[in-house]
Amino acid sequence: MAARFEAKMLSRDECVAAARAGTLTRPLVFTNGVFDILHRGHVTYLDAAAQLGATLVVAVNTDESVRRLGKGADRPLNRQEDRAALLAALECVSAVTMFSEDTPQALIEQLRPDIIVKGGDYNMESLPETASVKSWGGRAVAIPFEFERSTTALLRKIRG
Repeated sequence: MAARFEAKMLSRDECVAAARAGTLTRPLVFTNGVFDILHRGHVTYLDAAAQLGATLVVAVNTDESVRRLGKGADRPLNRQEDRAALLAALECVSAVTMFSEDTPQALIEQLRPDIIVKGGDYNMESLPETASVKSWGGRAVAIPFEFERSTTALLRKIRG
């Protein structure tokens, strides 16, 4: 028997089709990231993002795109399917998909979310994604980190 949360793991085409068909209830909130080692900072951020709308779609960087981000030769530690599964298991996450490009710009253009969300101190106005979402009447929100956690800092601690 498959885990129930696996139904929330969608291919890019399935996710786009669901958004266009109205299966993903609006307002649709979109965020993205690596989410290599899921920690309290991640889940607090994702829950805050989910509270901004009716549906939260999380786009996960593929393993290949993570390597291009320059986070380290051994990153990601967890494969893309495993990172997606952990996110899908969270109650606040409605759907998880993946993207292989360096930025989620093309996926955002396809999904046309009502709200895009980034964590920390991003200057939302400087992002091309913000211009896109505003062009169809949406908005961009930066959610401050409530817990100072990061996978990179955690790895430094583990490696001692």
